[in-house]
Amino acid sequence: MRTLALVIGLGIVTGLGACSGGSQLNNIKADQSGPDEFAILPTRALSMPPDLSVLPAPTPGGTNITDPNPQGDAVAALGGNPARLADQGIGAADQALVAQASRLGTDPQIRARLAQSDAEWRARNSRRPLERLFGTSAYLRAYAPMTLEAAAEQLRWQRAGAITSTAPAPAAR
Repeated sequence: MRTLALVIGLGIVTGLGACSGGSQLNNIKADQSGPDEFAILPTRALSMPPDLSVLPAPTPGGTNITDPNPQGDAVAALGGNPARLADQGIGAADQALVAQASRLGTDPQIRARLAQSDAEWRARNSRRPLERLFGTSAYLRAYAPMTLEAAAEQLRWQRAGAITSTAPAPAAR
């Protein structure tokens, strides 16, 4: 009986402690007005460039050569090339694919339009009262008309003569 009371008491104390929810959880002296020593990152050592005439023009808000670059430093430490992290556009191997996919034009607002049409679809196919009552998901039922049956689709492509080298052969009927 004493053990049960101790467990219940410990559960109550833990539950109340979890409800405190302050942003001062790890910073005990969060109310002090001094700087946070963990927010200061060391910069790289200053060095004189070999030729001052080839320096790039300053860019307000841009990066500095002494600014820390943790991702680039990690790539270099692991033996990679940090310059590969920079966006270099579409690679040569993918240019034909992108050209084919964008041959009819692209829509810059596609994400917003898809999000809006999906929200409308989910509103029309929302949970029914019993689904709400029992807390079941209406996701599979709502998207059932848009779902592909993988085996039937594979069989359709194979019957049409498409090469599906990674897929097993269709089962004989």
